[in-house]
Amino acid sequence: MKIEKDRVVRFHYAVAEAGKEALENSKDVGEPLTILFGRGQIIPGLENAMDGHEAGDTFKAAVTAAEAYGERREGLTQRIPKKHFGEQKLSPGMQVVLNTNFGPRAVTVEKVGMSVVDVDLNHPMAGKDLEFDIEIVEVREASEEEIAHGHVHGEGGHQH
Repeated sequence: MKIEKDRVVRFHYAVAEAGKEALENSKDVGEPLTILFGRGQIIPGLENAMDGHEAGDTFKAAVTAAEAYGERREGLTQRIPKKHFGEQKLSPGMQVVLNTNFGPRAVTVEKVGMSVVDVDLNHPMAGKDLEFDIEIVEVREASEEEIAHGHVHGEGGHQH
């Protein structure tokens, strides 16, 4: 069965900045990533590269910054009260996840003051061309409920 819109896809991935060592590998966490395909749950360049593949396929995909996390935007910094970071020991260059009104967001610490922290809101991979190693584990039809809800249920998916 080929990958197409509204099919459930389980896959392993490794991602690296172009020409460098892998930054992240799903096999290190054990479980493959499970998505409802064609719903923008992964970066556009990776979704385009996976389209039409099927279970058992392994392939490489080069994704430009524009098709990944976008270009870096200058001046995208914010000053945040230190209390929002809990007890974490912060240092410049460190990447942390902040809980925002729009859900968790990865930020990079730029400067740590007595009561405030300046952070760069660009995604840590913004402006970077990425290379993926992909292994498609499973492709199946989504249930009517999964399509209606816009996400996968059950193993690897959303538990209600």
